[in-house]
Amino acid sequence: MTVHEAMPSHEPGRTEGGPNPAGDVVPGPSDTDRVRALARAREEITEQVQRRIVGQQDVLDLLLTALFARGHGLFVGVPGLAKTLLITTLARALSLHSNRIQFTPDLMPSDITGTDVLEEDPSTGRRRFRFVRGPVFTNILLADEINRTPPKTQAALLQSMAEGCVTAGGHTHWLDPPYLVFATQNPIEQEGTYPLPEAQLDRFLFQIDVDYPSALEELEIVERTTAPLGPDAEPVLGVDDILALQALVPRVPVARHVLEYAVRLARASRPGSPDAPAHVAHHIAYGAGPRASQALILGAKSRAILHGRFAAEIDDVRVLAAPVLRHRLVLNFRAEADGVRANDVIAELLDRVPT
Repeated sequence: MTVHEAMPSHEPGRTEGGPNPAGDVVPGPSDTDRVRALARAREEITEQVQRRIVGQQDVLDLLLTALFARGHGLFVGVPGLAKTLLITTLARALSLHSNRIQFTPDLMPSDITGTDVLEEDPSTGRRRFRFVRGPVFTNILLADEINRTPPKTQAALLQSMAEGCVTAGGHTHWLDPPYLVFATQNPIEQEGTYPLPEAQLDRFLFQIDVDYPSALEELEIVERTTAPLGPDAEPVLGVDDILALQALVPRVPVARHVLEYAVRLARASRPGSPDAPAHVAHHIAYGAGPRASQALILGAKSRAILHGRFAAEIDDVRVLAAPVLRHRLVLNFRAEADGVRANDVIAELLDRVPT
C-alpha cells in the first residue's frame, strides 16, 4: 500500500468535495470510507514497522491510538527494548519529521524551545533579534529519559504539549500539526533523576509500559541485529491523511452507557468518592482527575477506528484503562508497604466497577 492507496481514492479528473469536468458535485470520502482505509493502513503500518522492530504489537497499537487521538505518550521500560527505534521507525512510516532530545541534568529550557539571537544587518548596520527554533519544532518529539533533567527544563514542554505553541521573547510561535511528544523513562535507575510532577504526567494521554520480549522474539532480535541491516520502513500515510484521521476521531459516536462507564472508572479511583472501592481508600492518596475520563473516551474512539469499527465500545475503555490511569494514580505509604502497584489497583477497579 502506498501513501495514495491508504486513503480513499477518487476517479481521474475529479476533485474531492468539488465538481468533476461535467459540472457534477462529487462528494469527498465519507467518514465510513476513512475508517475502512485506516483499518487497512494500520496493517500496512504494522508491516513496515516490523521491518525494524520485533514484537511489541501492543505497544505499537497504543502508540497509534495516542497518535490519532492527538495524545502524548510516556514510555516506561528498561534500556534496550527499542523504545527509541520504535518511535523513529513509526515516524518514517507516517511521513512525519521527528527530533530526539537526550534529557540531561544540564539541559536548559532554551535548548528545547529555541532562543532569540542578536543579529546585525551588514548592509544597514541595524541590529535585531531573530528567533532560532529549537528541536521542539517537529511533528514527533522524542524526549529521551525525560526524568533526567530538572523540573524547570521539563516544564519547557508543557505549553507545547497543551497548546501546540511556544512563547519566547514575548512572541508566540505555533507548531505545525501534527505535534506529539513521546517521552521515555527508565523505571529502575532513580539516582540523579527528577520525577515528573503530577501536572505534567496528566498531560500524557497514556503511560505505555514496555516489557521484555519473549524467548522467540529475543532470538529473532539477536539474529536480526547481528546481521546486515535490512530494509527501512517506507511511508504509508501522508501528513494530510493523518490530520484528516485525527479530525475524524472526535466525530466517532459513543453511546451514553460507554461515557458513563468511563466516568465511573475515573471517579472510582478517587479515595474520597462514595463510589470508590475499599482497596482504593487503602492504597491511593490521590485519584485520577477529569482528564482521565476524557482520555478514556478519546482513546476508545481512536482505538475503534484503528480496528475498523464505527463506534467506541466498553471493551475499548477497559483495554485502555491501565495506560490511561496508571500514571494518574498517586499511591500512599500503605501501598508501598504492601507491595501494591498502580496496575493492581486498576485491575481491581475493572473487576468492581459495573459496566
